[in-house]
Amino acid sequence: MKLAPHLHRIGNDIVAVYLIVTDDGVTVVDAGLPGHYGDLVRELKTLGLTPGDVKGVVLTHGDSDHIGFAERLRRDHGVPVYVHEADAVRARTGEKGKVEMPPMKLGPTLGFFGYALRKRAMPTKYVSEVVEVHDGDVLDLPGSPVIIGMPGHSAGSIAVYSELADAVFVGDALTTRHVLTGRTGLQPAPFTDEPAEALESLERLAGVKASWVLPGHGTPWQGSPDDVAAEVRRAAA
Repeated sequence: MKLAPHLHRIGNDIVAVYLIVTDDGVTVVDAGLPGHYGDLVRELKTLGLTPGDVKGVVLTHGDSDHIGFAERLRRDHGVPVYVHEADAVRARTGEKGKVEMPPMKLGPTLGFFGYALRKRAMPTKYVSEVVEVHDGDVLDLPGSPVIIGMPGHSAGSIAVYSELADAVFVGDALTTRHVLTGRTGLQPAPFTDEPAEALESLERLAGVKASWVLPGHGTPWQGSPDDVAAEVRRAAA
């Protein structure tokens, strides 16, 4: 689905994947679930492109519902997969600390896990090789993505900013749809390692000049990143 010039989304409000599309190729931000690979191929086909036109996958963090088809692109098409150094092990092995189970409602929770199963979430396809990135890096990929460290949801959570796409991709630094309660609107994301740190990291969005704030779960948000961060903090309080 085309959101704006240079900006596309596949998946849905349960799990989303984003594409930065340029004349030089495509950057994928997050890789959803393994079953989203077919959605990727179909979206690329509408653009007259193939998986061979993907120049890189940038992961906002290493959780299983964000690394989905990354290994397939790496293995079959030689596409490099970028992740923050603090989440490199997480993306390769799934290793992470214990997180308290957040509030949930039966319907949305079943919907989330049912969707994940339909998109072949099990078994998880971990990424065999990653390229480690750091806060402040500007990647040599279509859209010149800039890495913004956003620790909290995980130690290596990042936001990804592209001036060309006029967007900042925030992964699970926040959400606009809680996958376990169905609550919509700007709010903290569940399954967060360090909730207080995640809220503090929202300050990193201050001054980012983008019209789109794009979470890994929920409706794409149009608005100032400054205002978005403030609203998430209010929701948390």
